[in-house]
Amino acid sequence: MADQIPLYPVRSAAAAAANRKRAVYYSAAGPGPGADRHSRYQLEDESAHLDEMPLMMSEEGFENEESDYHTLPRARIMQRKRGLEWFVCDGWKFLCTSCCDWLVNICQRKKELKARTVWLGCPEKCEEKHPRNSIKNQKYNVFTFIPGVLYEQFKFFLNLYFLVISCSQFVPALKIGYLYTYWAPLGFVLAVTMTREAIDEFRRFQRDKEVNSQLYSKLTVRGKVQVKSSDIQVGDLIIVEKNQRIPSDMVFLRTSEKAGSCFIRTDQLDGETDWKLKVAVSCTQRLPALGDLFSISAYVYAQKPQMDIHSFEGTFTREDSDPPVHESLSIENTLWASTVVASGTVIGVVIYTGKETRSVMNTSNPKNKDARVRCGNKMTLGDGQLESLRVNLDMGKAVYGWMMMKDENIPGTVVRTSTIPEELGRLVYLLTDKTGTLTQNEMVFKRLHLGTVSYGADTMDEIQSHVRDSYSQMQSQAGGNNTGSTPPRKAQSSAPKVRKSVSSRIHEAVKAIVLCHNVTPVYESRAGVTGETEFAEADQDFSDENRTYQASSPDEVALVQWTESVGLTLVSRDLTSMQLKTPSGQVLSFCILQLFPFTSESKRMGIIVRDESTAEITFYMKGADVAMSPIVQYNDWLEEECGNMAREGLRTLVVAKKALTEEQYQDFESRYTQAKLSMHDRSLKVAAVVESLEREMELLCLTGVEDQLQADVRPTLEMLRNAGIKIWMLTGDKLETATCIAKSSHLVSRTQDIHIFRQVTNRGEAHLELNAFRRKHDCALVISGDSLEVCLKYYEHEFVELACQCPAVVCCRCSPTQKAHIVTLLQQHTGRRTCAIGDGGNDVSMIQAADCGIGIEGKEGKQASLAADFSIRQFRHIGRLLMVHGRNSYKRSAALGQFVMHRGLIISTMQAVFSSVFYFASVPLYQGFLMVGYATIYTMFPVFSLVLDQDVKPEMAMLYPELYKDLTKGRSLSFKTFLIWVLISIYQGGILMYGALVLFESEFVHVVAISFTALILTELLMVALTVRTWHWLMVVAEFLSLGCYVSSLAFLNEYFGIGRVSFGAFLDVAFITTVAFLWKVSAITVVSCLPLYVLKYLRRKLSPPSYCKLAS
Repeated sequence: MADQIPLYPVRSAAAAAANRKRAVYYSAAGPGPGADRHSRYQLEDESAHLDEMPLMMSEEGFENEESDYHTLPRARIMQRKRGLEWFVCDGWKFLCTSCCDWLVNICQRKKELKARTVWLGCPEKCEEKHPRNSIKNQKYNVFTFIPGVLYEQFKFFLNLYFLVISCSQFVPALKIGYLYTYWAPLGFVLAVTMTREAIDEFRRFQRDKEVNSQLYSKLTVRGKVQVKSSDIQVGDLIIVEKNQRIPSDMVFLRTSEKAGSCFIRTDQLDGETDWKLKVAVSCTQRLPALGDLFSISAYVYAQKPQMDIHSFEGTFTREDSDPPVHESLSIENTLWASTVVASGTVIGVVIYTGKETRSVMNTSNPKNKDARVRCGNKMTLGDGQLESLRVNLDMGKAVYGWMMMKDENIPGTVVRTSTIPEELGRLVYLLTDKTGTLTQNEMVFKRLHLGTVSYGADTMDEIQSHVRDSYSQMQSQAGGNNTGSTPPRKAQSSAPKVRKSVSSRIHEAVKAIVLCHNVTPVYESRAGVTGETEFAEADQDFSDENRTYQASSPDEVALVQWTESVGLTLVSRDLTSMQLKTPSGQVLSFCILQLFPFTSESKRMGIIVRDESTAEITFYMKGADVAMSPIVQYNDWLEEECGNMAREGLRTLVVAKKALTEEQYQDFESRYTQAKLSMHDRSLKVAAVVESLEREMELLCLTGVEDQLQADVRPTLEMLRNAGIKIWMLTGDKLETATCIAKSSHLVSRTQDIHIFRQVTNRGEAHLELNAFRRKHDCALVISGDSLEVCLKYYEHEFVELACQCPAVVCCRCSPTQKAHIVTLLQQHTGRRTCAIGDGGNDVSMIQAADCGIGIEGKEGKQASLAADFSIRQFRHIGRLLMVHGRNSYKRSAALGQFVMHRGLIISTMQAVFSSVFYFASVPLYQGFLMVGYATIYTMFPVFSLVLDQDVKPEMAMLYPELYKDLTKGRSLSFKTFLIWVLISIYQGGILMYGALVLFESEFVHVVAISFTALILTELLMVALTVRTWHWLMVVAEFLSLGCYVSSLAFLNEYFGIGRVSFGAFLDVAFITTVAFLWKVSAITVVSCLPLYVLKYLRRKLSPPSYCKLAS
């Protein structure tokens, strides 16, 4: 009833009527496709009223005027600060990037992509120039390397600021100190950065060269020639052997396989490890020999290059035949680049090369990533302290990376981007792939339910005995003629009320499972068999050890493997026939009359076969329970058992059959053929004809298959949720599979509701569905890529705001580009850190777009691992990577950065006090080596030892992931902490300088030695104050620095004079050994540090941080 109540204020009767229509749509439109289509046609006429029924994204909208509803979320997004903070942290970088992008667009205008006509074997006939077929992952070339690296460094405001300060020292009036104190640190940092970039760039160049130099056989009029991958052109005829990578996008012309089809592996393109069946162009497949490709005059008309990897439109035309042959080309006739031939040898004509291939168009350019810790430190630092800060942070990052790679609990971890380890400590969104990341993509048959009896893993031997007995009885009853047993079986199928025995029901169910699929058994060729030999001979061998199954879905492979384990084996299959082997070794032959493949709309697949021994025609069908329930005969157990299996995390399939007479099939075939030849609404007419068969089918069984999860996926996901990280699963798999894995992996908890977003195709449907989704609270969202595209087109801000409120989001049927787009949307709309994790080539764009990309070395290759910032072996390793290393890296960098800032501010305060005494004359307090030594050998080791500090032990951080949640609030590094350190620096700097002036008034000429000694002691004590857990190297660093300073007093006495030229005063060694000097320096140091120790003690007692509570 709630859905029938108008949700929004309306201004007219027309708007109210529109609201009522939409309410009726949601209350009446059922899951059936007919109702859905009918409502969609109505909505097309109502798009004009959409603005009168605006989306309202939260309860606060009721308090606003109706005209404000559309602008509420957008206004919140646009209300961002545009002050000095924005300019220093992001504004300067944004301005530089925008200007450079504008210049690049001016210099390199994008070429308009057009459809093309490609003549077979005649690249010279191409009307336009096409890009080279080379892979280029390099960021620079010889001419752009130095300008590019310098731009990447100086686009950060603080780096540019220090460059300007260094250049200002060439102006005599602005010069303070020696030039080398400015240019030496800057030159050192740039040299290290360029060296690191040069090494990375050279490695990328070597990898590209290796791929571009792979040799392929090119078919020419004179025969086969070897060409490099980078030399392949549009129009070339390329031969690709088994297990060889396809170098460019091609149309499949010919194969060595007798059936005229082959399998390819697409895991590096779409992330699916299942093999895909591709069909050669029939006109060229029928040619007697390879050389005949040059004796015909033929061309391919191909659509313009586009990103969609699941569709293709084109035609093949042979002109020299009478009449000319025209053949339609679709996605099954294509071979995309980066896929791998899995069976036979293929010949194709190249239609797209280089950056116009599908794989390259779906890969985004890698972006330079840098941690944002540095943005918290503002321009108050002076001179060399800015570069000191950067050097310390960069060295700290190198240490963090080394610790990650040496951690024995996460073996095989590789840090490929050393600039962003702190980002692992402030993640809010984790976007993960499914196949190979959360799951092993290994299906195991777990359950068979026949309505009255259920079989699990421990009772499969009973099924095996029933199948064996059933076929032995059939063989004994048959004698020499099987026709006698035909009428009883027909009678049983036509009269379901007759009670069947359990053995006969198991026999029918297993037979249906082994026949209704798109699986093909593949046999490895024997030694001495060439690539051109067909596999027919091997098929006749029926060797179980030599057989593997391939299909477009691992579920189907698991089902066929299970039937083999219980005694009924699929031994051979081509486009028109199928052979089964019974437990006794008898071979049964079936003719494939029709095949209806699975689609995301129908959610089912079917097959019509004829048993060649009995001439029986049977229509088998299997599919999702929501699609099969209206089709099968009435039963009282299907819905309940499907729910039970789903709660166990099993993927369910409902199997049914229907016996057909010869007359029924002939009638169906004529109507089906006529529908397929229709030029208007072909798909609707074909679906209507097939649906005429899908009535009152006999329900045979319900199967349950488990997709095995990676080790410790469930506890890892629970840990990440407790740490405050929201997890989005982005997968190219179908909706049912994604939903099932979301449940079984506990990405969605058992008590949580799931909102499955309806399929929407236009603005009206998206509007209604978003309003329905808005009324749901605390539920996970499941949405398909097509619906997501529509929502983002019309309601981008509203959709993202709603989705971000969900505890978990599952996006299925996502293309690689969509995955990257989702990452970018989250970054733009929330401003939070994102992490993407995957293991396939289709995850590369997502990994590179995220603030932090993690690749898993898995079955899908190393492409994602090589493109990622961090590489791990298993998904469970991400828990320790984030909870321990990410958290420690961020907290250590925050402490290190703020302490280096404090080190610069305190000396700046002392200089300010000192200058005020001399009426603000430009006289430096510390000159030359003292300034460099202060930031290096005197304080560097203790300060840098903070990278070894930790507040809690790793085991505690893993046990209490809630500690990680505190970091996302930014309390470790914020303006509050920055202000606290500024006040500490001003207090200590003032105490040190004024204390030196007050206590040593009679020995004023020694103020440099006095204040500098107290300064060094203060810094060492402040490090001790900051440390939370002592490491033995920290103690060594403290005493080493103190020893270096004391020993240097004897050798560097000339630097301790006050303005050596004007005053001529030098350090008196005898003076610093007096008791008066020692106790007065100690007194100044105690006054500057003791209050801070007291405040720290009181804070720990009165308001201890969370880690203190756990440590105690």
